[in-house]
Amino acid sequence: MARFWSLESLQIGPADGGAESSALVDDNGSEEDYSYEELCRASPRYLQPGGEQLAINELISDGSMVYAEALWDHVTMDDQELAFKAGDVIQVLEASNKDWWWGRSEDKEAWFPASFVRLRVNQEELAENCGSLQDEEQNADPEKQRQKIAENKDQMRTNVIQEIMNTERIYIKHLKDICEGYIRQCRKHTGMFTAAQLITIFGNIEDIYKFQRKFLKDLEKQYNKEEPHLSEIGSCFLQHQDGFAIYSEYCNNHPGACIELSNLMKQSKYRHFFEACRLLQQMIDIAIDGFLLTPVQKICKYPLQLAELLKYTTQEHSDYNNVKAAYEAMKNVACLINERKRRLESIDKIARWQVSIVSWEGQDILGRSSELIHSGELTKISKQGKSQQRTFFLFDHQLVFCKKDLLRRDMLYYKGRIDMDEVEVMDVDDGRDKDFNVNVKNAFRIMNRATEEVHLFCGKKPGDKKRWLEACANERRRVQEDEEMGMEISENQKKQAMQNARKSRHGKIKGES
Repeated sequence: MARFWSLESLQIGPADGGAESSALVDDNGSEEDYSYEELCRASPRYLQPGGEQLAINELISDGSMVYAEALWDHVTMDDQELAFKAGDVIQVLEASNKDWWWGRSEDKEAWFPASFVRLRVNQEELAENCGSLQDEEQNADPEKQRQKIAENKDQMRTNVIQEIMNTERIYIKHLKDICEGYIRQCRKHTGMFTAAQLITIFGNIEDIYKFQRKFLKDLEKQYNKEEPHLSEIGSCFLQHQDGFAIYSEYCNNHPGACIELSNLMKQSKYRHFFEACRLLQQMIDIAIDGFLLTPVQKICKYPLQLAELLKYTTQEHSDYNNVKAAYEAMKNVACLINERKRRLESIDKIARWQVSIVSWEGQDILGRSSELIHSGELTKISKQGKSQQRTFFLFDHQLVFCKKDLLRRDMLYYKGRIDMDEVEVMDVDDGRDKDFNVNVKNAFRIMNRATEEVHLFCGKKPGDKKRWLEACANERRRVQEDEEMGMEISENQKKQAMQNARKSRHGKIKGES
């Protein structure tokens, strides 16, 4: 049987835990005036500023294995960075830098951003490191062994419950500091900030603060202080699951907030102002952009916490069904957030791609699209039987085709686009095509249902045709999923992405000339 250790065991103070932190919210919904120091005294060291690094490195140096779970996708083209998807498990090998940790995923070791992961509460040591314990347990009385397993599982559940409660209380303190320490002061300085700027920077974080206070109030009611493993908190997540939708707006706004803050921070008066706000509010030593990232991280942590809680909740437990349903509900919320984040990163790349295309015509690609689904070379055949080699880019809603420059093969000229919302994609058998009167191989056609205009395409290999047919079917699925999820990128974000791409392109050309 594997031996377990818990990050919750890394307490400051006596092993019995000392003073227990009570609710931050009273029965009337008003907030208790807890200092961060009081929260720290009742919280594990790894939840405190800098404590996570110390705890991890301590454990690694002792020979323990430390695992983290990805909050969201990390897409990278750098060989020195570790790419992973939301939910992937990463072994942390070194955490001396607060921003970048060294870890292993599958067979690769590389750097990854620390803010993209959450440490598991219950860390499992591999069985091969626990041979002596296993030998002892093989000779133990079966009844005692079952009792020990049950007690172990109860302790595991206690650890996860306490992590959820502690992180929730500290999160409320961070939200309070943002609203009272930053927003309140910014509103007093109308000469420095316009109302529009404050909306861009802080989004709907005040609404999130109000919502989280109510959520924590209900969590505290369901928390069993004497026997935490008996706590029934699954119903709280289900009761408030619709309320978590407000995070979509915040996460959607967050990239714009980062850009606005970055621009302001170029001026020393804003750097000094935000630092003065932090000191006046007696906030921990984290920059404002770090505070504004916490809601994005928090909404993605919930499904990971609930997954771990479900793992240590037996089917006989009164909270099992609610925890299971809560996990599914919060996973769906986080999935949408993660997809939005990935899509926002995607539109920057698409904007840079468009400005590199020579002789672009018509609407910007971001006017209708936010994701590149497939690309590759195809032969386009006209009604007159003329063949043209073109490079095609399939986005959601539209298919763009370009011509390569004869000398500079990396240079593309815009040649046209097809509206994918109005077409039907059909496989074509090898042989003579009656409509186009040509022999074709590895072909498919796209027909506009309204105008009945037909486009005929041929791939070099059978695999090319198969991939394009699958991509076209996938494009329709993605469009439908986007509609069902309410996936939208704001006009302001699209406009900002195009402006940044054009500015970057202009600077590059200017530098080359």
